[in-house]
Amino acid sequence: MTRVCVVTGANRGIGLEVARQLALAGDTVVLTARDARKAEKAAAGLGGAVEARQLDVSDAGSVERFARELGHERVDVLVNNAAIHYDTWQRATGADLGVVQEALDTNLLGAWRVTQALLPLLRASRHGRVVNVSSEAGSLASMGAGTPAYAVSKAALNALTRMLAAELRGEGILVNAVCPGWVATDMGGPGGRPVAEGARSVLWAVDLPDGGPTGGFFRDGRALPW
Repeated sequence: MTRVCVVTGANRGIGLEVARQLALAGDTVVLTARDARKAEKAAAGLGGAVEARQLDVSDAGSVERFARELGHERVDVLVNNAAIHYDTWQRATGADLGVVQEALDTNLLGAWRVTQALLPLLRASRHGRVVNVSSEAGSLASMGAGTPAYAVSKAALNALTRMLAAELRGEGILVNAVCPGWVATDMGGPGGRPVAEGARSVLWAVDLPDGGPTGGFFRDGRALPW
């Protein structure tokens, strides 16, 4: 059965590569971006069944409109990939809390908004999967100084993952957080692993079988410490 897969923040980087691989596998992909033109340009460069949609995950009205106008009877896969502010220039002691708030509004609340809005459609699927693209920067076990907005928002996203997984386990919807690793993207900068490798971690969680793990934190299919 062809899956319907929604990928947020998918006009570039890991999100775009995830969308590409899903489309190549024969899935119907809803590729979203804050800028409709960027979404359309990205979708035009992919083969397969790819729909371009405008979606600003930090805007509740945009999320509500997207869910209302999606036009599918179900959503099988939601990849919450949209993220901002890898704030290497900041330390928690002097952080600009406006930047922190913006990161939380996209990286945490954005994923939360979209998941809530699409939950009826995920419930209509027999094999619902929610993949929250997180980062080891959000692991409390290894957390230190630096990137406070990004790290705190990803730690919170991990917490949300645990809660959603516990609440949706009985409905067969698997919810996991995935760290793609340091990837050579606009956010990650040069020197990281190829984008296809980072996307592979995300796709592993997308393709989990029924009865697979839920409420976990993974990279390359292996558990990471919270």
